Amino acid sequence: MDPIALTLIELGAVIFALGFLARLAGRISMSPIPLYLLGGLLFGAGGLVDLHGVREFAHLAGEIGVILLLLLLGLEYTAKELFTGLRRSWQAGVVDAVLNFLPGAGVALVLGWGGVGALVMGGVTYISSSGIVAKVITDLGRLGNRETPTILSILVFEDLAMAIFLPILTAVLAGVGWFGGLQTVAISLAVITLVLVVALRQGHRVSKVVHSENSEVFLLNVMGLALLVAGLASAMQVSAAVGAFMLGIAISGTTASVASRLLEPLRDLFAAIFFVAFGLNIDPRSIPPVLGWALLLALVTALTKIATGWWAAWRAGVAVPGRARAAASLIARGEFSIVIAGLAVASGVVTGELAALATAYVLLMAVIGPLAARFVEPAVKAFRTPRTSPVAPSPPQGASRQP
Repeated sequence: MDPIALTLIELGAVIFALGFLARLAGRISMSPIPLYLLGGLLFGAGGLVDLHGVREFAHLAGEIGVILLLLLLGLEYTAKELFTGLRRSWQAGVVDAVLNFLPGAGVALVLGWGGVGALVMGGVTYISSSGIVAKVITDLGRLGNRETPTILSILVFEDLAMAIFLPILTAVLAGVGWFGGLQTVAISLAVITLVLVVALRQGHRVSKVVHSENSEVFLLNVMGLALLVAGLASAMQVSAAVGAFMLGIAISGTTASVASRLLEPLRDLFAAIFFVAFGLNIDPRSIPPVLGWALLLALVTALTKIATGWWAAWRAGVAVPGRARAAASLIARGEFSIVIAGLAVASGVVTGELAALATAYVLLMAVIGPLAARFVEPAVKAFRTPRTSPVAPSPPQGASRQP
């Protein structure tokens, strides 16, 4: 069969199946993310059917999905709100880094993978999935909740930390030395600073550039600028997701509202493909040998993320239900963890077992995270509802209470 025809058939089948999975998730009142991931696992490398023809498109579409997720999340906030959140949550960001980096690094050292392996696995277990967390918050209608700015601040802190971590990791894996790594870090920090200054001082000009009364022109302007900024950020060793988020921050007012309305359908489509593409790249046969360590890491780092989110929301004055939602929302790991493991494997410095462990761990956390975020609120309400003992019926009027 013609390769293009085969790709179109596979792509059509995947997108149609995504609609079915989304409908099923809606029927059982849960986020569709775990179903997307499991669907990709079943039909990826080593699964029931290998959809080889759709992989290249799915990879690029998945990258666009992450960019759109973070762009629309950024549209919900202004630069002033971002800085306020970072000032309030930087301590939580530091606690988050320490608590969640150490478990992965410790397991790597126990397994004999050395300092480089510890650096890689520490990064894998540290950072939450901005894409999954953003999708969950949107699906559950929590964008306006009091705890959402706290969650967002921690995610931005993590993404900014990755802008420093990834160049260091790349330098270590390539063996170029600390000086070369420091040069790359300096470039990353300069780019981030420039983007923040533009968002703060020239945001109205950015809104004016993309705005148009014509919906077609507006959509092309916003999409083109988002991809351009994300690509430039990635080329400068800064997260493409951070670039898209910062662009969303820079767009404000009516322009932001119209952009959100136009981009939401595209975001949902490409985000769904992102999660399927993630599952397509996982070979189920590589999971069983490292499943025990993956389960241990999943348990420990779920608890450390819960502690981080609860403490950060408590410091922000959020009530108990909001603290619980913040704690559960941060559990998921995803795209950044896979990027870190991929860099390590491509360098040839680490073993294949590390990649298998990272894959199994991320799959577990990508499923557990959305489920925990979905069910934490009913669980907290059930726990906090006081149990009252049955009240004895009152005796008839005039009747004696004595036996």
